[in-house]
Amino acid sequence: MNVASLTIANGGDNLAVYIPLFASSAAGIPMYASVFAVMTLLWCVLGRLLVSHRITASLVERYGHVFVPVILFGLGLRILSGAFVLLR
Repeated sequence: MNVASLTIANGGDNLAVYIPLFASSAAGIPMYASVFAVMTLLWCVLGRLLVSHRITASLVERYGHVFVPVILFGLGLRILSGAFVLLR
């Protein structure tokens, strides 16, 4: 339940994307909602499995404070470079 609460709480920035999308294509809302629900469930289950496994849980506890910022920074750079923002 905590993972689901965190997922919902961190989704506020998605409103900027979903409101115009839903306003322009109301017929696609059930499909978007279904995909969102299934993928959120999948990520929550995978996260739970990851931290409930003894070896990966100890690695996450020991090195998570290092890996998470590096992964998020790298992902941000990848997104920005894919959008050609860094070249302007």
